[in-house]
Amino acid sequence: MKDIAIYGAGGFGREVACMINAINEIHPEWNFIGFFDDGIEKGTKNIFGEIIGGIEALNSWDKELNVVFSIATPHILKKIVGKIVNNNIKFPNLVAPTVNFFHKESLKIGQGNLLFFGTRVSCEVTIGNFNLLNGFVSLGHDVTIGDFNVLGPMVRLSGNVTINDENFFGVQSIVLQGLKMGNRTKVGANSVIIRNTKDETLYMGNPATRVKI
Repeated sequence: MKDIAIYGAGGFGREVACMINAINEIHPEWNFIGFFDDGIEKGTKNIFGEIIGGIEALNSWDKELNVVFSIATPHILKKIVGKIVNNNIKFPNLVAPTVNFFHKESLKIGQGNLLFFGTRVSCEVTIGNFNLLNGFVSLGHDVTIGDFNVLGPMVRLSGNVTINDENFFGVQSIVLQGLKMGNRTKVGANSVIIRNTKDETLYMGNPATRVKI
């Protein structure tokens, strides 16, 4: 079994630990050693394990270790990943046992992605690096996703949608077919995107409109 740790020990970190356990119940693959977290004291424990340390401890780890991230804020996730300089650290993709791939052979996927329970991935989908698909997410045919995107539970991306980097999608938000989204866009819960979006903008409503913040 391969050693694995979770970066981020909050509630979402515990959910990621649940997914690791579910994977191991079907095929023992991961030896979970604990959590890294810069905001919680080393040695603090929760029901799944304890805090090993923060970024300094991770960068000084002296053997191969797989790390997955439970950070649901895109720019913070990118910042943390950028601080990891230890060549012993690997970034696997974690896929829950109930993820439904329509045509896995045509899937292109990078590293460090989390695909949570109930997610649906259609054919000829491309997923970059360090994306978080947080449960019952649906990706239509020919969807392309860049890096460091967070898709909340039950987000729907219709066919031929293109998403660039560091975007956040609230619970049950929808992007209609063929649309393009740039970078650092936020979409509110239950919102429906019906046209291409502007970078660094918040959209809310059905149909979604730009909101000044």
